[in-house]
Amino acid sequence: MYFDKVVLCASSAYEQKYYLNEDFKALPEQIKEELQIMCILFTEDVGGILTLEFDEDGTLMLNVTSDEEDLLFDEIGSVLKIKQLQRDKEELLESLELYYKVFVLGEEME
Repeated sequence: MYFDKVVLCASSAYEQKYYLNEDFKALPEQIKEELQIMCILFTEDVGGILTLEFDEDGTLMLNVTSDEEDLLFDEIGSVLKIKQLQRDKEELLESLELYYKVFVLGEEME
């Protein structure tokens, strides 16, 4: 069976917009606010578009894209910033993966 990736949230420096997938509106407000702040600060710092999405196994991935014509996009900075977010927000990201695996994929908790 083929599954598409499921977007949790995204932020765009180009449109100066933040998006949270309506399927995740049941998340606690504090988590939603933390995601919003994290995404917006990321795109304001390095530019481009940051997308947090779950793959078919429930792994949360942080993906960055940019327009080809965007000469101000900091590609090296984006890689470093992703690593920093994964380190600094490890507990949040792991909790979101667990939430997705249990409530969306229906997996049993160990």
